[in-house]
Amino acid sequence: MTSASSFTPDSWEARDLQSMLHGFSDLGTLHDHGPVVIARGEGIYVEDSHGNRYIEGNSGLWNVVAGFDHPRLVNAAVEQIRKLPAYHAFFGRVTEPAVALAEKMLEIAPVPMGKAFFTNSGSEANDSVIKMLWMINRGLGRPNCRKILSRRNAYHGVTGLTASLTGKDYNNAFGLPLEGFLFADCPHYWRFGQDSESETEFSNRCAQNLEAQIVAEGPDTIAGFFAEPVMGAGGVIPPSEKYFDAIQPVLKKYGIPLIADEVICGFGRTGNLWGCQTYNIEPDIIVASKCMTAGYFPMGAVLVSDEINDKLVAAAAEFGEFPHGFTTGGHPVGCAIALEAIDIILNDGVFDNVVAVAPRFQERLHQFASHPHIGEARGVGLMGALELVANKEDKSPFPPEQPVAEQIANVALEHGLICRPIGQAIVLAPPFIISNRQIDELFDKLQRTLDQVLPAS
Repeated sequence: MTSASSFTPDSWEARDLQSMLHGFSDLGTLHDHGPVVIARGEGIYVEDSHGNRYIEGNSGLWNVVAGFDHPRLVNAAVEQIRKLPAYHAFFGRVTEPAVALAEKMLEIAPVPMGKAFFTNSGSEANDSVIKMLWMINRGLGRPNCRKILSRRNAYHGVTGLTASLTGKDYNNAFGLPLEGFLFADCPHYWRFGQDSESETEFSNRCAQNLEAQIVAEGPDTIAGFFAEPVMGAGGVIPPSEKYFDAIQPVLKKYGIPLIADEVICGFGRTGNLWGCQTYNIEPDIIVASKCMTAGYFPMGAVLVSDEINDKLVAAAAEFGEFPHGFTTGGHPVGCAIALEAIDIILNDGVFDNVVAVAPRFQERLHQFASHPHIGEARGVGLMGALELVANKEDKSPFPPEQPVAEQIANVALEHGLICRPIGQAIVLAPPFIISNRQIDELFDKLQRTLDQVLPAS
C-alpha cells in the first residue's frame, strides 16, 4: 500500500490531499495512503495516473454501465453542445431533447405514468417528490399529512430531506432525520428473520409491522412510502420473498402513495429493465437517475402517475405555478445523452448482455458462500454483495477495530480490482457490457484478495 509521504509535491495525489474534500471516504485512511487518481477509462476498465489498470467492479457509482469510452455517448454530447449547449425548463420554456426524453421515459416506464420532471441527481429527484407530496396534501386541505415512511438501512440521497429518508446511522452526524420521517423494517431475511419463520413469513411480519406503524401514527398523517426495489447502498439487499406482494396491499388500504426509488435498479441492473418489474411493484411515483445517462451527465427524473399529476396541478393553481425546479434540470446536453444511453441499453445489445451474463455473475458470486468468513452471498441480476462475518454460526460481525471490508477493498486495488465496502459487506455491480470472461477475471481477482486478507484456513 502506498504511503502519502511517498508522493512528490507536484503529484496528483499530493495536490488532491492539499485541495480536495472527499465525500463518503475514510478521511484518516485517505490522509495516510492518499487517493487513487483516475486518469482514463476503456470499456469496463479504468487507469490511474500511474498507468495501473483496474476492473471497475462498481461501474463508478453504479452508473457507468456502457463503459468509459462509448463513442455514441461522446458524440451525442458534442453534437448537442454545438447545437444548443445550455438552457432551462422554467417559465414554460423547454428544449427539444427534454421533450423527447420525457416522452421516452413515459414510454418505457414499468407502469403507466403521466408526466416526467427532470433534476440533476437521484437525491434531487427524491427531494422533489417529498415537496410534491407535501404540496399536494396542502392543496387537498390536509396540511398535517406530512410524515414520510422509509425503511431502516435504506438510502435515498444526501440533501436534507433525502438524508432524512436514508436509514443510516451516519446521518446522526447532521442531526438528522428531521421530524416526521419514519422507518419501517429492513426486509433483510438473513439478518432479521427469526429461526422459526420462513422467508415468506418474515415478509408477512414486515407487512404486519408496517400496518401497525401506520395505524399508530395515523394514516391521514402519512404522505408517502419510499422503497428501493433492491437496497443498493444498504449493501445490495434484495427484498425477502413476496415482500412487495405483502406490503403493497397495506399501502393501498390506507391510500398511501408508493414511491419506487429506481435510482440504482432502473434500466437493467436487476435483470429486468426496472426493479419494479423484477418484484411486481406498482408504484404511484418512480424516481430514476444513474444509468439514465450511463453516467456521462448528472441527471435525475421523477415520473408521476396521472392521478398524482392531477393533484399537483390542482395544488399549484393557488400559486400560479409549480414553485420548484433546478436551473439545469432538463439540461439539453444531459437529455441528449440520456436519449442516446437509453437507446444503447435497449437497442444496442447492452440490456441483452445483462440478461446473458447475469447467471455467470451470480454463479461466481455464490461460490463464495462456502468461505468461513462469508455469512451471506446475495444478489440479483448484475449486482451482488458478500457479507463478512467473524463467526459464521452466529453471524457476528468483525469488531470495529478490524475494518475487513475496507481492507479487502484496499488490497483489491493491488490486484487490479475496484470494489466497494459497505459496512461489513463487499459490493459489486459491474458495467452492463461485461463479458463472461471478464466476470471470471473479476472474481478471480477478488478470490486472490480474500485469500490474502481472510485466508480460509
